[in-house]
Amino acid sequence: MNYVIISPAYPLSITFFCDRLSQLGVNVLAIGDVPFDNLNDQLKKALTEYYYVNTLEDYDQVYRAAAFFIHKYGRIDWLESMNEYWLPVDARLRTDFNISVGTRDNEIGDLIRKSGMKRVFFEAGIPTARQHIVSDLESGKAFAEEVGYPVIVKPDIGVGANGAGKLNNEAELISFYADLPAVPYVMEEFLSGDICTYDAVIGLNCEPLFESMCTYPSVLDSVQNDEDVHFYTTAEVPQRLRELGRKAVIAFGADCRFVHFEFINITKDYEGIGKAGDYALMEVNMRPAGGHDPDMMNYAQSVDVYRIYAEMVTYGRRISPDSDDHYLCAYAARKDGHVFSHSHEKIMERYRNDIVLQEEMPPIDWPSMGRYVYMARFKQKTEMEEFFAFVLD
Repeated sequence: MNYVIISPAYPLSITFFCDRLSQLGVNVLAIGDVPFDNLNDQLKKALTEYYYVNTLEDYDQVYRAAAFFIHKYGRIDWLESMNEYWLPVDARLRTDFNISVGTRDNEIGDLIRKSGMKRVFFEAGIPTARQHIVSDLESGKAFAEEVGYPVIVKPDIGVGANGAGKLNNEAELISFYADLPAVPYVMEEFLSGDICTYDAVIGLNCEPLFESMCTYPSVLDSVQNDEDVHFYTTAEVPQRLRELGRKAVIAFGADCRFVHFEFINITKDYEGIGKAGDYALMEVNMRPAGGHDPDMMNYAQSVDVYRIYAEMVTYGRRISPDSDDHYLCAYAARKDGHVFSHSHEKIMERYRNDIVLQEEMPPIDWPSMGRYVYMARFKQKTEMEEFFAFVLD
């Protein structure tokens, strides 16, 4: 089997996906714009061959790289980047080289445009916030009057919280329209609640092979208010969230892939959406969760999600067994410019038996994920909350 990975150097989790695929006998062929010598040793060992391009933004170079792999190794069976930014490139390559697994060029719009996602949500009957495609000030005022302030504005095509903002009143709305961004934007009803994710490895016919939930405060607030970061992952996926996650998988035909869907667990009643405690779908991501989230899933459920994904690719099913040894895996990250009560040494002394990872994050992740992270796992939620308080005080 020939598996092509686009941009394998980032995020780091791609190394582990490549490693497990290689262990199962897959030819892992990579196209990237980072010199081979700069790749980590585990990734180098996992790759059958690496094709360096000056820039992945130049489609002609990437196309030629894929054509070279086909000439040398035969038909490409699978192609992914596992990175939201490169999803359109993935789709175009699958179309140009007739790669059967994955989204094609004519299907990518509903997966990268928030307006396209929203249409699918409504058609599938999945609860979600109301949305308005930004046009003129009067239309924006009318929408805000309908749903009430605050409203959220964000790029129709965008990654994470980049370019997103909260408008709390009409004055802020007018200011937004006075300096309207050049790219298309959407405006959405603000829903009060915590963010919960439905993360899953999906096999053939949209069958879930692995499921997990992560819950965390608003990334938008964290970035805008320069807040330190904390969240956790658990194997205990609420039944309603599981139902809606699976329904979204079917609505998007998202079989044979790792998915990361973001929901709001609403804290008050919203007409047409649900009552406090219900879930509303925010957006879908046809790739694994970023950062250390896949590692957190492993620590929470005592499994290897990288291996489960590789088994899905290679065999079309899951072989790795479930484990009953479950935890809450906690992520606490400190940002620059903050003064903390407890030193690194004190944290390690107190939680040395619980911490599973501690390291500095790549600079690109500092605004959203914090600079220095401590990851630990606990059996009880009270223990986890004490950990958050101690690290971030």
